[in-house]
Amino acid sequence: MSAHDVLVVAEVQRQALADITLELLAAARGVAEAGGGQVICLVLSADGTPFVPALAPADRIVLVNDPQLADYAPDPFVAAAFEVVAAEQPRAVLVAGTSVGWDLAPLLASRLQAPLVTGCKSVTADGPGLVVDVSFCGGKMMAEVAVGQSPAVLMIMPGSYRAATAAGAARVETREPASPLPAGAVRFREWVLPEAGDVDITQQDVLVAVGRGIQQKDNVELAEQLAQALGGAVCASRPAVDQGWLPATRQVGKSGMTVRPKLYLALGVSGAPEHLEGMDGSELIIAVNTDPKAPIFDAAHYGAEVDALDLLPALVEAVGAKKG
Repeated sequence: MSAHDVLVVAEVQRQALADITLELLAAARGVAEAGGGQVICLVLSADGTPFVPALAPADRIVLVNDPQLADYAPDPFVAAAFEVVAAEQPRAVLVAGTSVGWDLAPLLASRLQAPLVTGCKSVTADGPGLVVDVSFCGGKMMAEVAVGQSPAVLMIMPGSYRAATAAGAARVETREPASPLPAGAVRFREWVLPEAGDVDITQQDVLVAVGRGIQQKDNVELAEQLAQALGGAVCASRPAVDQGWLPATRQVGKSGMTVRPKLYLALGVSGAPEHLEGMDGSELIIAVNTDPKAPIFDAAHYGAEVDALDLLPALVEAVGAKKG
């Protein structure tokens, strides 16, 4: 136990470890190492043992296994998390900025009488305190927040960090709750899942994004051809989704998905702040737009001030010829 440790609350959904847990571990690593601390991963579930191999990037894994933790409900989860955090006294507690996290984090912070920071895009150590970059006003503004009190509860936005990769063998501890966990008035009933999309754009290395600049739905086919030739998928800005050109599962941005592909090719996308928030972590961004003042060019590594519809056929032909 160290005042420089960082504790990550793993997110388990439908008895499976959520990918964002590895993003949280990556965020925790930088802060913990700056002070010589360790990364602790807390797993609250009916049986967290199957998740241990995937959590190797942590230094320590604390399992709290209890039937009340099989599916998320606020009272038992807050009680179990509070008990571990109170015992460990970490520098910070990282929680996923998901629907579960939005419920758990404020309740846990209140129970700990600790500061809560939401919308976190990055966190770094600053002496005994922390500096957190926070997104607010629907992604239109960013703020740098200094946090001096420990522990602080931080909600990390999905897609803010690249998933941590496995390191060594983490030390595993299994703890029993000191007292029976409360069932509470709010209880889990069932998972209601959104309609599955045909493609998970968050898992793609190459994304071809279409915006209002492609003018009509029929032109999406050209983007599909290019994406297929590049081994990727097509995604969209909100205006393109609102027009019905692509389903909501393909939307990138504040009200859609956060993506971090190796290549993000934006065709006719102006680059509203809400859209940029969902893709600004891409390794390489190429923008194509007729408007030289389009905000997308500020985020892009390369840009072309041309009509995407003039460029698309040539790109499809060139990539096809390159592949033989």
